[in-house]
Parts: sequence; structure tokens; C-alpha cells
Amino acid sequence: MKIENLPFGTTDWSKIDATEHPGVTGKAFWRTCKFGDIRVRMVEYTPGYLADHWCVKGHVLLCLEGELHTELEDGRTFVLKPGMSYQVADNAEPHRSSTEVGAKLFIVD
Repeated sequence: MKIENLPFGTTDWSKIDATEHPGVTGKAFWRTCKFGDIRVRMVEYTPGYLADHWCVKGHVLLCLEGELHTELEDGRTFVLKPGMSYQVADNAEPHRSSTEVGAKLFIVD
């Protein structure tokens, strides 16, 4: 990722309106900011959330609260707890998220 033409700034995430994204089960609430080609999100998944798609977008994702389960299309699974992160490139490994207890994430893509 190359970040250019972006002056220093701060974001008060509590002032960013959330958008609702239903999963197969549960819901995701995204607070999103765009900085040129970079999308930065604070995402909260409700308990019981299961994504409704396999994602091919690259991300750097940090788990802030709760527990996130990530399944890769090839069957591998990973569990993130607070303070853990993952990174994946665009079109590299399709993945989908789920959580039994809910999760709060910080995502850059």
C-alpha cells in the first residue's frame, strides 16, 4: 500500500454514521472513511454473525474486541482475539468471517 497526498488528520469514529450489512445470520455495522483509494472501517459484528459471501478484497484487519473466526475457501480456519490481526492481498485467498460472541474490528483496505 502506498499512501500519498494525505495530510495528518484524526477520526472520531463515534461521529461517523454506521451502515448496516446483514449476513446470513446476524448483522455487521460499518463506520467507513475514505482517504483517496484507501478505505478505513470500524466494523462491529453482532453475536451469531456469518458473512453472506466469500470476500476477495485485500485487508489489514485488527481485532479490538470479541472473537472473530475467519474461514478460507480452502477450508483453513483462524481465530482472532483482541490484539491479533491478519493481512491478505486482493484476490489471494477468498475468506469469510463469523463470530459467536460478536467482534469489533479496525480494517484498512
